[in-house]
Amino acid sequence: MTEQAKVPAIRFAGFTDPWEQRKFSDIVDVCSGKDYKHLEEGPIPVYGTGGFMTSVDEALSYDRDAVGIGRKGTIDKPYLLKAPFWTVDTLFYAIPKSDMDLEFVHCSFLNVDWKSKDESTGLPSLSKEAINETIALVPSFNEQSRLGDFFYNLDNLITLHQRKYDKLVIFKKSMLEKMFPKDGESVPEIRFAGFTDPWEQRKFSDIVDVCSGKDYKHLEEGPIPVYGTGGFMTSVDEALSYDRDAVGIGRKGTIDKPYLLKAPFWTVDTLFYAIPKSDMDLEFVHCSFLNVDWKSKDESTGLPSLSKEAINETIALVPSFNEQSRLGDFFYNLDNLITLHQRKLELLQNIKKSLLDKMFV
Repeated sequence: MTEQAKVPAIRFAGFTDPWEQRKFSDIVDVCSGKDYKHLEEGPIPVYGTGGFMTSVDEALSYDRDAVGIGRKGTIDKPYLLKAPFWTVDTLFYAIPKSDMDLEFVHCSFLNVDWKSKDESTGLPSLSKEAINETIALVPSFNEQSRLGDFFYNLDNLITLHQRKYDKLVIFKKSMLEKMFPKDGESVPEIRFAGFTDPWEQRKFSDIVDVCSGKDYKHLEEGPIPVYGTGGFMTSVDEALSYDRDAVGIGRKGTIDKPYLLKAPFWTVDTLFYAIPKSDMDLEFVHCSFLNVDWKSKDESTGLPSLSKEAINETIALVPSFNEQSRLGDFFYNLDNLITLHQRKLELLQNIKKSLLDKMFV
């Protein structure tokens, strides 16, 4: 490797020295987790490969932070461990040496393809030896600290948007429960002012026309999106619905994730599309689909399946069109806010991934 190759593509001003090649054994002490079941309940968090598990009264590390890295199972998701902590026996904890910055070390772990070091033929496994022999490139401590601070602040920003997104998703779930009548009720718990009439009980066959998707492979490439149970798939030159929006609901496979379809569109044969009747608001109908436990209507013994009959016979409670529209607008705006935070979150995660490539050698 040339000296030129030992510097990152993007670098903070003032740093010019090449980075040094070192083994992970020179930058961290890799320690083994242990069973915790003999311990009492307490304030010390216990971590596994998936994160926090429980709390106990003793720590494996009382005052030294570390990077957790899986020994078995999930071996490619290293994350920070703040002391005091305990780790189970499937999670190593790697304590940085005195001349190493914790956040920089964490980024160094993130930049390794740990799956390529899997030594098993079954459940993914990682050994201390595999970690210790892995090569990292390391700058001066001052440059480490600058990089560590940068990614620490970026991670905080990502966490902030993740929490906002999570809160909005939970809020939507709560509002779907409270703004639609519960079983046995004819009015919701929370209602817009001015609406007092009881909601009417109607079958889904009275509120939507359920249509079948079709194979698209005979079609040419074009501008019309094709959707399946997992969302967008490809684009073709014809549509099943040119001007009427609908709700997509799985016929086979994923049957419990209804989502909006904006015309024009085509759906594959595993995805029904339900077009609202003329007296029904699209966004309200979408919420009505979201409020049904479709898994309970699975008619198969294998791959989950849903029939038109099962959808059509399902009961929904429906208010006046004006109230539907108010509810539809409310959830439309809420969905836009959720999508905004989701996109910001994805953008920041992509920025982090890109900068880990460009700011490390």
